Amino acid sequence: MHVPDGFFDVPVSVGAGIFAAAGVAVCLRGAKRELDDRTAPMAGLVAAFIFAAQMLNFPVAAGTSGHLLGGALAAILVGPYTAVLCVAVVLLVQGFFFADGGLTALGVNITLMAIVTSVVGWAVFRLITRGAPRGRTALVAASFVAALVSVPTAALVFTGLFWLGGTAPIEVGSVAAAMGGVHLLIGLGEGFITALTVSSVLAVRPDLVYGARGMTRTLTLRTADGDVQVGPAAPETPSAGTGLRGLRPVLVGGALVAVLLAGVVSFYASSAPDGLEKVAADKGLSAQEKPHTAENGPLSGYSIKGVENQRLSGGLAGVAGVALTVVAGGGVFYVIRRRRRATDPMAPASAR
Repeated sequence: MHVPDGFFDVPVSVGAGIFAAAGVAVCLRGAKRELDDRTAPMAGLVAAFIFAAQMLNFPVAAGTSGHLLGGALAAILVGPYTAVLCVAVVLLVQGFFFADGGLTALGVNITLMAIVTSVVGWAVFRLITRGAPRGRTALVAASFVAALVSVPTAALVFTGLFWLGGTAPIEVGSVAAAMGGVHLLIGLGEGFITALTVSSVLAVRPDLVYGARGMTRTLTLRTADGDVQVGPAAPETPSAGTGLRGLRPVLVGGALVAVLLAGVVSFYASSAPDGLEKVAADKGLSAQEKPHTAENGPLSGYSIKGVENQRLSGGLAGVAGVALTVVAGGGVFYVIRRRRRATDPMAPASAR
């Protein structure tokens, strides 16, 4: 759903940019409450994983593909404020280095793919988990539904923005039907990927899932005198086994997965246009697309300029993208965590 330059007029582009900037500013403050010694390193990894996963277009219908948006996944793993920042970092890297998503449409893309998906995904997840029984099954099911709902919601917000300032003379109802239909199918794929990822992390390190805090079952010791509750199944605060040293295998393993996805698996992704590209082509909106400012950059189009082998060129570009996202995201989250330590002496030990 990367919106290119030219789809929206100046007032909507500027308005979305102001809204996105305000949203990011709010999330920079809110992320201080979410980032600690567990979530800060995880946030950089989540951003890198989302970048890599977005390179893996999957078929959803004849001649149409979709890819992960990632807002709901990030919100469940590292918190809603941090999630917006994770996806925003990915969009910045994609826009400036890979010519993916217009620069004048950056505010629109952050609004749709970072803010809407993260906020809606987290709201749906919390709504479901508040009334669901404690346990991994409920968390995974809530993750699936949250991700599923977030994608068509973002598509409908796109339609609303198009109604306000789309540059093509297309009936809004037609755009809404096309965008909603195809992105509902993409949402199913998003839900599956999100549920699979959350389930995998829960199986290995449930304490690293932000949305699972306070939602795990209580361990019960059965004795001759009756059942005795002995504490949560997943540690709520880091211990000797769950501190920074305990994070290293997870971070290294996650980074290797991201590199593998972006550097190798991405070559086998669907080459069909994604949902927005398909709708734009069918409805005539693609005629409004403007050339990207970075279209001649060294990584434009997810390929390395000068490398003849297509597989190698795409793989190297994917790995470079993962590295850029880790550096950019890691730097942002490191600064936020340091500022929290400096300004909040009463922060829990996990943050200090």
